[in-house]
Amino acid sequence: MPEFKTTFVRQRKYIFLLLSIYVLGWGFTSYQSIFLGLILGTSLSLFNLWLIVRKTQRFGDAVVRGEKVRSLGTITRMASALLAVMLALEYPKELHLVSVVFGLMTSYIVIMIDYFLQSFYLRK
Repeated sequence: MPEFKTTFVRQRKYIFLLLSIYVLGWGFTSYQSIFLGLILGTSLSLFNLWLIVRKTQRFGDAVVRGEKVRSLGTITRMASALLAVMLALEYPKELHLVSVVFGLMTSYIVIMIDYFLQSFYLRK
């Protein structure tokens, strides 16, 4: 599983880079609600990525030991996404709903880009 952890660390760095860009955008532009929505969505997306990595590691360990595994935490990840959308609907002036949803998808976009970059560099 060391490769699995290094992949997560690399993806986490990319997401932190995006979050820092979003914070700069929030601080220095007039599109504060859009960038705040991106910050909220991306933060919860990073949390969801961390959750799935942790649950996958536990799942792999349980399979090796021959134990049963309850779930991979789908309900928890859906609940965090629902929380973000509910916050955006409750505070529409502060949080832009579309940017919150886009922020929630950020980890999946980062995973795909990371996969293509790694497969490109491994072919060389």
